[in-house]
Amino acid sequence: MRTTAPAPELLADHTGKPRARFETDLTYEQTRLGLAFHEAGHAVLAMSYGMHVETTEVIAWTNEAGGVSVTGTTTFQVRNPCPWQFAAQAAAGELAHVQHLLTYGLWTPERAATCAADHDREHAVDVLAQSGFRLGRDHVPAGGRSWAMVRGMARRKVTHLWPEICAVAHAVDARDRLTGDEISALTGLAQVPAVVEVEAA
Repeated sequence: MRTTAPAPELLADHTGKPRARFETDLTYEQTRLGLAFHEAGHAVLAMSYGMHVETTEVIAWTNEAGGVSVTGTTTFQVRNPCPWQFAAQAAAGELAHVQHLLTYGLWTPERAATCAADHDREHAVDVLAQSGFRLGRDHVPAGGRSWAMVRGMARRKVTHLWPEICAVAHAVDARDRLTGDEISALTGLAQVPAVVEVEAA
């Protein structure tokens, strides 16, 4: 566990604003494992959709109040993605987090609310918009899809890949950080090659 907070960019959303923070009545160990499931949801779905996963990790540190704060991050490369698969990957973190509560007998409405990851949804909305795809937060836009439709797509994939998500979550919880190659070896999912940037001579 760190004694200082991670770099501000690890606590911010894609626009640079601080991500929402939640208090929970779960123990540190339960909270940490829940975050590991959140990141495993992102990583496993990204890899299953053909994205090159670089790392997934859980970060814990002693906060200014003397307690413990926990966050996580998953990085990957996207090459010619299906926009809806990218959005489903974004939705998978929260869904895996909630499924962890259900699986371990920890679910309550209040605890489920602390799994909310609006920053993941907003990131997907903005990334898709840059490519001309419309993802509606609470409606189906003309020619597009709603976040509820994307969550349904992600939920089916999370259910299908639950054993792989569990394996990755427990490994991340134990080791703090996994590389994409380690995730591939652990789950049997194919890791596509990284995109290598070549500088012009």
